[in-house]
This record gives sequence, C-alpha cells and structure tokens, in this order.
Amino acid sequence: MTTKLYLDDAYLRACTARVVDVTPAGIVLDRTVLYARSGGQPGDAGHLRWARGEAPVAEALKGDGEAVAHPIAGEAPAIGEEVEVTLDWARRLRHMRMHTTMHLLCSLTPGIGVTGGQIGGEKSRLDFDLPEPPPKEWWAERLNALVAEDHPVSFSWITDAELDANPSMIRTLSVQPPRGSGRVRLVRIGGEPAVDLQPCGGTHVARTGEIGRVTVLKLESKGRQNRRILIGLEE
Repeated sequence: MTTKLYLDDAYLRACTARVVDVTPAGIVLDRTVLYARSGGQPGDAGHLRWARGEAPVAEALKGDGEAVAHPIAGEAPAIGEEVEVTLDWARRLRHMRMHTTMHLLCSLTPGIGVTGGQIGGEKSRLDFDLPEPPPKEWWAERLNALVAEDHPVSFSWITDAELDANPSMIRTLSVQPPRGSGRVRLVRIGGEPAVDLQPCGGTHVARTGEIGRVTVLKLESKGRQNRRILIGLEE
C-alpha cells in the first residue's frame, strides 16, 4: 500500500519515501505526492532522486491493490532505499483546475447522469445523458459565475456503507468512486447547501477562484441522447 499524500494536501509538491517494491509497472513507494492515473484524471509527472541516481517519472500509474507505481527508465533504487519525490507542479495545477471545473459542470445538471469524462491539460470533456443541452453560451456564463463566486473546495470521509445508503451522490455512470479501504472521500464545493458534493479521489484547487476563466469549446452529439461538452482554460 502507498500512502497517497495528495488526498490530504493537493498542494504538497515533494516528499521523502522508501522503496517497498520494484515491479514491471514501476517503483512502488511507501508514500508519494504523485497522483496515479485513474477516474479520467491523468497521472502526475515528477522526479525521483536517491543516493546513487535519479530519474524522471512521465506518469504515475495504479499498481496492485492500493499501490502507486512510478515508472522510470534505467537502474532502479533498491528496496528499502530512501527516495526524494518531486512533483511537476505546473502539470498538476492544470489538472486540479480542470477537475474542479468538471465538478462545477456536474452542479449545473442536477439529476443528469454523467456517462463519461476525461481531464486534460489543454482541454477536458464530460459526457451527459442529456438529449437537448443548452447552448455553449449558457454553460460558459454559469460556469464562469461559479468560478467568480470563489467557493471553497473541501473534503471529508464517509464509510462505504454510508455511500451505499446515499447512491444519489454518485453522478458518474461509467466510473465508480474508489472503494476497498473502508472509507470514501467526498469533495464538497461551497458550504451548506453545497454547490456540488460527490465522491472523488482526484485533486482539486482550494477555491473555485483559482480556476480562472473557463471556455466552452464545443458541444458534440455522441449518440441519441449522449452529449459531450468540451472545455478549456484561459491562461
């Protein structure tokens, strides 16, 4: 198991860790600041440094169980060796801004199922079970209003049983929230009532104002009812 430090502090940019395994998928550490690719969010990039060498990590990946794999090229550090892990912060921050925007998109479609999604640095998308979506201008106006209101973004934990008792919290039809550890992380935007509240293991900004201005790039039809919304971020 790898302790995922980003779950408690998405702004932590570096840590020291120990190698617990060396696998074909990559180096497994006892803890890390690098998010492993999952749930439509790309894995973080970063750098490992140890006594005898160093190597870049192009993208952290999920390993077996709760492990995070750090793929590197060349000679690996030994099991038990201490490693310094540093995060590609610019890439992470872009994904944090995008991911939080995806939650704001969900808040604009209460009760509508999310059928797919992908977060990227330059553009991201969400697919909705929504046969007749409003025009691009409607989405852009409301998204940017929520960003400008600078809502706080926080998280808390509930048990698997509590989530099972409240299935309406799960908005995504294609991706289920991470389970298995006995607890599920909830991400809340806003206070009471929340702008958005749903289970999520991804990384987010601390306030919506950090997102900056959002651009709605395109609305696409992906089937009889499935509609895709593509967004970008202004620099």
